[in-house]
Order: sequence, then structure tokens, then C-alpha cells
Amino acid sequence: MEIKPILCRAGTMDNYAYVIRDEKSGISAIIDPSEAAPIIETCHQLNIQPEYILNTHHHFDHTDSNLELKALFHARIVGNASDAHRIPGLDIEVKEGETFNLGETPAQIINADGHTIGHILWYFSQDKALFTGDVLFNLCIGGIFEGTIEQMWTSLQKIKALPDDVMFYPGHEYTLYGARDALRISNNAPEVIKYLEQAQRNIAQGLPAGPFSLKEEKACNPYLSAKNLTELEQRLGY
Repeated sequence: MEIKPILCRAGTMDNYAYVIRDEKSGISAIIDPSEAAPIIETCHQLNIQPEYILNTHHHFDHTDSNLELKALFHARIVGNASDAHRIPGLDIEVKEGETFNLGETPAQIINADGHTIGHILWYFSQDKALFTGDVLFNLCIGGIFEGTIEQMWTSLQKIKALPDDVMFYPGHEYTLYGARDALRISNNAPEVIKYLEQAQRNIAQGLPAGPFSLKEEKACNPYLSAKNLTELEQRLGY
């Protein structure tokens, strides 16, 4: 599977949308379309006509361009059935435990409440790719807006249970923001410094910080590495 990150709302919310394409069938999708213009430009550059739009959750900065891109590309919008009333233009409902096939590339649907109720992760196990929306970022996690810290803890444990060699793709560029707590909580651990140096090199070139593997994230992200709920609460300042 080909994966192309697209920076949207640059300088304000610094969202990442992604264009992904199954190499065998050529069928493609957009994940979390925040801003139409850069996505349309990328699709034209890659000569891609996306058949699907995949949403992780309903927040406007992940769904704002659903309807415009649906009309332009005649794409079908896919999202969590429990969030159907809040996802603009939803055509195909999915649930945890189900598989959605992008051509010959299957994606597992994983519920990940906490940031919102109804947030899902898109896990392409054959390609070792995980799209985490606003649950997991580089060196930090999403704010708990609708759910509870207990739900966020459960969602993080689902991510930690996935194989170490899975690469993850977050919904925002928040790496430098997360670096402060990662360095402080780890007492400037060498693995965190190495992680941050790589991220800074990429960002300086106008690239996303990662992708990083879940092995690296489990070691360096202070919220993902929390040993129990109490430790997560302490690190979040609850």
C-alpha cells in the first residue's frame, strides 16, 4: 500500500490527511480530509481518483472536506456506525471487529474512545500501518474531550497490543509540543533524544516527523509508556 501524507491547515491546526492506494488494484482513499485544496492538488499530482474517504472521528478538522471531495471524486465516505449522525455524508458504516477492504488491502476497525466517543483506528495489518487520528500523536496523545481517562487508557492499551513493527500515522503534527513532557518525564533518556533528533530533521525538511514504529513510540511516548491508569493520570495532571 502506498501512503502519502498531506499537511492541511498548516500553521493553525497542522492536520495530516493521507492518500493511500492499494498497489494491486489501484483503488485509493483519503483519510481524514481536513482541507480540500492540498488534497485535490496531491490527488492530481499522483493521478489518483479516490474511491473512498475514511474518517477516524467526526471533528470538523477531520471531516470538513468530506462533502466537497465526495462530490468531486464521487467517493464513498466510510466511518463508525455509532458516529453516523455526526459524520458528514457517511455512506458506509463500519464497526469494531469488522474488516474494510481497500481493493485487496484489508483494514481492521478498532474502537478507540477517549478523545471522542466513536473514534476508530484504521489498522492495515498486512502493510504494518496504523492511522490513529487524534488518539495517538508523536510523543503525546489527544485531549480527552468526550470520553473518560479510563476509556483513553483502554484505547492506548489496544494500540500497545499491536506488533512493534507497525508504523503509525497521526492526525496532527504535534511532535515538538509533545517533546517537552517526553524529555522531562524520561529525564532526557537517550532514546527520546534520538527520536526527537530524527523528528526535527524531518520537520526541518518540510516532512512529517515520522512515521515511527510502535516500538519506538512505546519506548518514548510518556503517555503510551505509562504502566497503569494511575500513572497515566499523574502524567496528564489529573
